[in-house]
Amino acid sequence: MTGTHGLAHLFPAAAAVTAEPAAAVRPRNRRQLIVEAGAAVFSERGYHAASMEEIAARVGITAAALYRHFPNKYALFAECANVMADRLVAALAEVPPAASLDALFAAVARVTVAHRETGGVYRWEARYLERDDRRLLAGKFAHVVDRVAAAVRREHPGPEEHLRAVAALGAIGSVTTHHNAIAQRRLEDLLQAAARRVAATDPAAAAAPPVEIPAPPVPRTRRSEILAAAVPLFERDGFATVTNGRIAEAVGLVPSALYRYFPGKADILAAACLQAAGLLAQAVDHNLRGKTGPHAALSALTATYVAYSFEHSALNSVANAEIAGLPEALRRPLVAAQREHIAVWEQHLRQARPDLDARGARVLVHAGFGVVVEAGRRLRWADSPRHRAAVAALLVSALGV
Repeated sequence: MTGTHGLAHLFPAAAAVTAEPAAAVRPRNRRQLIVEAGAAVFSERGYHAASMEEIAARVGITAAALYRHFPNKYALFAECANVMADRLVAALAEVPPAASLDALFAAVARVTVAHRETGGVYRWEARYLERDDRRLLAGKFAHVVDRVAAAVRREHPGPEEHLRAVAALGAIGSVTTHHNAIAQRRLEDLLQAAARRVAATDPAAAAAPPVEIPAPPVPRTRRSEILAAAVPLFERDGFATVTNGRIAEAVGLVPSALYRYFPGKADILAAACLQAAGLLAQAVDHNLRGKTGPHAALSALTATYVAYSFEHSALNSVANAEIAGLPEALRRPLVAAQREHIAVWEQHLRQARPDLDARGARVLVHAGFGVVVEAGRRLRWADSPRHRAAVAALLVSALGV
């Protein structure tokens, strides 16, 4: 359940400690309040941009008081990441073993929507958690996927039940990546319906139409060389650990020379993301030409987005984890580009499905993007016509067209 979006604050600050004895006013659930506040801040700002001071302020305590509960930011993040997985596991545990797929999706949707402002933490756990913690969390999510896959196999026999399960869960989990305002019950209904359609889809049933994706420009300038060298480093080693010195070394510069082209590492990431957004916009314009009718347009949009996701999987992986933590000035043009892209989808989806209003259409577009992220991860982004066609079929099903 994958990024790239700021999330609204969910939990008000607790009352500040007054002159009364601490034991008299300290909430019994203070640790839980800290975890909830931490998950909200991590989801909103990303792991590295979040600070313990900001999290403490959300709870209404000092940073020193927070450190009495968690020794460092990593320990808090690890617990936040586990909380969402534990909630999903607990919700499914309440569903009888032979229950329908609908019952499973209803339980997952109910928990995910209720905690949409904090659930985004899971987008980064694989990148930031240490190996043992990552393995523990992966086991919990695997349990959820296995439970859903078993129901998929029972109700919709066919190939790739685990791929369909993770894609369906990706549709539901997409709600943690945006903050479109919509009634909770309607949101749950839209997500459950999308997940049902995805689960029932045969990934090999249709072939995606051929599309063209512009290739990244050949690095002919020092600036473009820096962009081309930085993204693989970010993706392989993590944005936080890659230094300007390593980027400079990769292109044959001394570290100080890097600043002639970019003020800092965040500017390099933002420029790479903006470049990729431009390539996607070009591809959409090109592949929509001559398409008459909303269904043909959505088919072209789907094939284009899936092809782009496979071809730029490294950058997308970094962007999903890091954009939330970029300074506002750098993030703003990226958010604008994303909104323009979503608006194109919304327009054609509403033409194909007149039953949807703007909010419902946007929810389903994001659900489709969530399908691509989780299905792509399941396939390890191994690019092939068969994988592209499978993911495209699942995305179209999420949209309900």
